[in-house]
Amino acid sequence: MDGSLVEFGNWLQNTSFALAVATSTWAYQFVQATHFTGLSLWIGTTFAVDLSLLGVGNQYQTPSQLSDALFVWNWIGFSIAVLGGFLLFSASAASYVTNPAFLMKLGFLIPVALILHIVIQRNVRSWGQTADPPRVARVASSLELLFWVAVATAAVSIPYFD
Repeated sequence: MDGSLVEFGNWLQNTSFALAVATSTWAYQFVQATHFTGLSLWIGTTFAVDLSLLGVGNQYQTPSQLSDALFVWNWIGFSIAVLGGFLLFSASAASYVTNPAFLMKLGFLIPVALILHIVIQRNVRSWGQTADPPRVARVASSLELLFWVAVATAAVSIPYFD
């Protein structure tokens, strides 16, 4: 399987859009900044709702109201982060597919964190009707915060496994 992943990585990083990102004097930095902007929007809105479920800042609105207000921005940030991340990945795909930190981030942490995020978003309307959410909401939001910090830790570890 490892050989086929490397073959896929070599193919992907030799596509025209990957070469454009990798060889341009400004495209890689622009894509990276775009990716980080999307991540900031995604994680910032996610953390705001999770912290609200933990009881932080609930004097002005309930977690449900906050989630409703941030829902669109959350998914816009996610879309930008995924697009930028894919373009960054494509520029050096062959090395990423064998990088343990990248594989941990993409193979385990992101799916688990994303599933938990969707579960929380589906339940925040019932959990977050009051300023004091139930225990299950606090546990779920704490776990989501922990998983997103683990994703970020794996992401910043990627260069150390090159």
